[in-house]
Amino acid sequence: MAINYISTRGQAPNLDFEGVLLAGLASDGGLYVPEQLPRFSREQILAMRAMDYPTLAFEILQPFVEGSIEPDDLRRLIDEAYGSFRHAAIAPMYQLDNNQWVLELFHGPTLAFKDFALQLLGRLLDFVLERRQERVVIMGATSGDTGSAAIEGCRHCRYIDIFILHPHERVSEVQRRQMTTVLDANVHNLAVQGNFDDCQAMVKASFVGPDFLPEGRSLVAVNSINWARIMAQIVYYFYAALALGGPERPVNFSVPTGNFGDIFAGYLARCMGLPIDQLVIATNKNDVLHRLLASGEYARRSLEQSISPSMDITVSSNFERLMFDLYDRDGAAINKLMQDFDGGAIQLSDSAMARARDLFSSCCVSDQETLEEITRVWQQCGYLLDPHSAIGTLAARACQGNPAHPMVTLATAHPAKFPDAVAASGVGREPELPAHLADLFDRREEFTVLAKDLPTIQRHMVDAITT
Repeated sequence: MAINYISTRGQAPNLDFEGVLLAGLASDGGLYVPEQLPRFSREQILAMRAMDYPTLAFEILQPFVEGSIEPDDLRRLIDEAYGSFRHAAIAPMYQLDNNQWVLELFHGPTLAFKDFALQLLGRLLDFVLERRQERVVIMGATSGDTGSAAIEGCRHCRYIDIFILHPHERVSEVQRRQMTTVLDANVHNLAVQGNFDDCQAMVKASFVGPDFLPEGRSLVAVNSINWARIMAQIVYYFYAALALGGPERPVNFSVPTGNFGDIFAGYLARCMGLPIDQLVIATNKNDVLHRLLASGEYARRSLEQSISPSMDITVSSNFERLMFDLYDRDGAAINKLMQDFDGGAIQLSDSAMARARDLFSSCCVSDQETLEEITRVWQQCGYLLDPHSAIGTLAARACQGNPAHPMVTLATAHPAKFPDAVAASGVGREPELPAHLADLFDRREEFTVLAKDLPTIQRHMVDAITT
């Protein structure tokens, strides 16, 4: 039976998977979620143990797309998406200590966890658009990793023009070059004179505001506001837990997160039957989620640049999806809360916060602590972490509950993406880019610097669309 998708704000039409894939943000400004999640029994999860990553992905994702994509087509798209990964296991694990593990999510083409969703999303979009004989415009914002992963996933798509907004001079050089050295005609990099939240706000405004594109083109999202992004990330929670004895024992996860999408996928895995005991929110000094769990107040603060720029975010867009569940899926209540949040802050109810604290732990990690953690792990086990993953491993130790349960930190990026942070840690080793990116600093770049002004950006997009 096909899954129906509903908006967190309760005022947009329900859609099937194909509709959600192409819509991204709901017309009422909300985010789409499944009306009901598929659930797997203990026996069904046990039967997944022998599956390789693509086979497991098919088993978990097929219920979400039923009625929109035929099983044989889904298998092919999954195989193509993960065929570009550099490690045979797709998501291998490394043991740091007794019951402390890292799940390496950086073996895709752009060296970040975003590849797991965006390599698949690009193929899903091209498949559906070819069937419909339609062309679309993708508009996305990035704090560093989403942009390159989205570009890599969509650069060969025949029915897509992709525009990625990144904060000018606020991503690492490797992150920038991974985007700006892709010179395909349908790829457009826009460096915005602002921060990530400014970029994200303009993307959201473009989806709910007046249509600015020429006739025959529609706007599609690749940020984690698009449900397909979240859906694809559920898989690696199952993969890691199965490798460590699940479902016969619970597994914990520590997740470096700013926008809440990655850890929300873990929450969904738990709701679908995977025995997860702890979900640890690991944040840098832009600690909106940590403050929220501590105080119950969801509030914006000024963004601070850090050595973990992919988490330099002050508005966690995907938290709205969790709020929808915390408020018993009351769309009207979420609509009111998010309207109030436009003023800068909201206070969640006591009952909602009690549920949230039962589901999540959190830890805020400073830049100095991050550098010290990179050094500590290197000295103790000869394993080199990027700054985001280091925040995760420190939070994993700080929040560890039952030591009998394995704790898995999601290693969200390759250390070579952040050489300055690695150098500042003093480990005395420079991380090398993999062979397919060895000449990255010699490649020609193309990008356009634009003011933080939505009409200016939209006019540029209209002028640049390929025919």
